[in-house]
Amino acid sequence: MGYKFDEKMENLKPSVIREILKYSSDKSVIAFSAGNPAPEAFPVDAIRKITAEILEKEPIDALQYSLTEGYTPLRDVVKADIKRRNGIGKEFDELIMTSGAQQVLDLATKAFCGKGDVILCESPSFVGALNAFKSNEATLVGVPMEEDGMNLELLEQAMKQNPSAKLLYIIPNFQNPSGITTSLEKRKAIYELAKKYSICILEDNPYGELRFSDEAVPSIKSFDEDGIVIYIGSFSKVLSPGLRVGYVCAHKDIVQKITVLKQTNDVHTGILPQMIAHHFLTEYDFDAHLENLRSIYKHKAQLMLDGIKAEFNPAVASTTPTGGLFLWCTLPEGTDMLAFCENAVKNHKVAVVPGNAFMTSDDEPTTSFRMNYSTPTDEQIVRGVQILGKLTKEL
Repeated sequence: MGYKFDEKMENLKPSVIREILKYSSDKSVIAFSAGNPAPEAFPVDAIRKITAEILEKEPIDALQYSLTEGYTPLRDVVKADIKRRNGIGKEFDELIMTSGAQQVLDLATKAFCGKGDVILCESPSFVGALNAFKSNEATLVGVPMEEDGMNLELLEQAMKQNPSAKLLYIIPNFQNPSGITTSLEKRKAIYELAKKYSICILEDNPYGELRFSDEAVPSIKSFDEDGIVIYIGSFSKVLSPGLRVGYVCAHKDIVQKITVLKQTNDVHTGILPQMIAHHFLTEYDFDAHLENLRSIYKHKAQLMLDGIKAEFNPAVASTTPTGGLFLWCTLPEGTDMLAFCENAVKNHKVAVVPGNAFMTSDDEPTTSFRMNYSTPTDEQIVRGVQILGKLTKEL
């Protein structure tokens, strides 16, 4: 039978990351291709104890239907926490819990964009966001990245050329895939440009609490006096991605629309995971937990960076992240990057993600690839970088 799928499905392709992860499922493959938290980062004992206590003392609350806006005690704690840490939350703001940060990307796009509406994005950018935008039939316009964030001249040019653009998507801290952090100067400039051209900013901050060097940079939302910044947070990288607990803080009018859309999507985020997150935040030393995560990722990142410096062809450039889970390597111009990545995984058992997975259009050229240091062991990092280094010298 010929299935009559909607035409929007033609723009959706299997994630390159997922395709490469098929090779990564082979235990002999060193997977620099994932984006998972380090196995040693999970507070397993605490979550086991919390879950048992909830099911013993509050089983019906955990298993019954609940509010679309989320588990009220957790919402209150998150509001206070992001206010304390990041200065987020004005009189006009509201917050709703979501099924991970990914759900916000989908619901915000549905709220703002119809078929063909423009979303401006960093280029490269997070493939999960790009697919969420494409699934809602938005038109993507990429703005090239520099060492400290988007090229502001090209950003304003894109805004002028797309006066009806609805959203600007940005990951300002340790961007996925590049590891780049947007400078404070550029954050302020981006905010002013968005205000000037009447575009809402989707500020995605899944890695912000994983800074392991340099000083913290204020979030764009922290200086939002006009209600144009939609701030997305998540517990996936700091607690557990399997819990699927995220949140969005934005002007109450925006949150009201997202709430209505969520009611048609999943009714509410799982209450048991929200209760687990609440108990962890209120009964355990969350700051100490974050410090432990930062120590883990600082060590792993430095191990990979030291290996790249020692083993890679000097003609290969790489970013130096100050937090998060990723770094970005760029092969010399004219190199067949896809062939390099395919050779690495098929013939040498090292998986990286080709850079074209993160571009806003299929015809945008790149010789870059993404490497993840959080998932592999120390031994795998050392060995994998040695193998890749040898391949770079054979280019």
